[in-house]
Amino acid sequence: MSEHPWPPGAATGIGSMPGTDVAEAAAVVFGELPEFPHLPELPGRGVGADMIGRTAALLVDLAVEVVPSGYRVTAHPGRDHRRAVDLLRWDLDAVGDARLPVLKTQVAGPWSLAAGIELPRGHRVLTDRGAVREFTESMLEGLAGHVAELKARTGAEVVVQFDEPTLPRILAGTLPTPSGYGSVPAVAEPEARDLLVTVVERAGAITGQPVVLHCCASRPPVGLLRSTGAGALSLDATLLDGSPAQLLDEIGETWDSGTTLFLGLVPAAEPGTPPSLRDVAAPAFRLVDHLGFNRAILAERAVATPVCGLAGAKPAWLRRALSLTRDVGKAFLEPPEGW
Repeated sequence: MSEHPWPPGAATGIGSMPGTDVAEAAAVVFGELPEFPHLPELPGRGVGADMIGRTAALLVDLAVEVVPSGYRVTAHPGRDHRRAVDLLRWDLDAVGDARLPVLKTQVAGPWSLAAGIELPRGHRVLTDRGAVREFTESMLEGLAGHVAELKARTGAEVVVQFDEPTLPRILAGTLPTPSGYGSVPAVAEPEARDLLVTVVERAGAITGQPVVLHCCASRPPVGLLRSTGAGALSLDATLLDGSPAQLLDEIGETWDSGTTLFLGLVPAAEPGTPPSLRDVAAPAFRLVDHLGFNRAILAERAVATPVCGLAGAKPAWLRRALSLTRDVGKAFLEPPEGW
């Protein structure tokens, strides 16, 4: 496995984009983030286009349908599942014949996937450890085919990002049941780690590239995520000011171990006051200075990103946000004088 396929000072997106025209979204991403583009996600298209629906489209020998409370496993692929598969196929078609050095694709991590789909009786897949393993294996099998197709279409080295937005609540036992009348019992950290280790190792074997774990919570479980062997962790860096000492120590240990940090810095929605490049880059430089690292680590082991997905961004801010993200990456490489 190579160290990483993106160049120093590269920038990328988290995944989601606004609108419903995937060809246009792909053109914007490839134009604004040429060194490290990502496969766009367009949740605005509705059922099957969100994080859980897109990942369900990869499942092999498992299918989902939509019920009032969300996605539920079903015996046979129906209209909802076929729609998710079609949407993902259209996303791949939008890539066209683009020749790319590297391309990132995003899927739901195993725990968030298990939290986002119900069993036939209405309980979350998360409550049945056998079902969690079954869904994870099915997803990984589908991921292998997905990566192979992306490589065949683009010639790119493919980087997989697993999104785990629900993981902190899963660990804390605060995730509500589908009925809303109770909470799903907490998953112990060793158990959560074991499954994440499995997907990191398997995805790394599929791609031959570092695997990214993404969690944009205000207090992400950095120590747990780092211990999985992931090549990179993706965090919202704007939420780290004032973090507990333990979290900052875990971030420092992550960099010390050679792991790359994808630092979310550019607002997902347009702020009231237009931010300068220095404004958006500042949390990254403060973090480095606070932890006592040489600022060169930002060029060596950091990638600039927006704070989270851009699905809610207005068209004008979308392009500005991505261009700012790209400029932050260049600032990591060559900080302007006086910063």
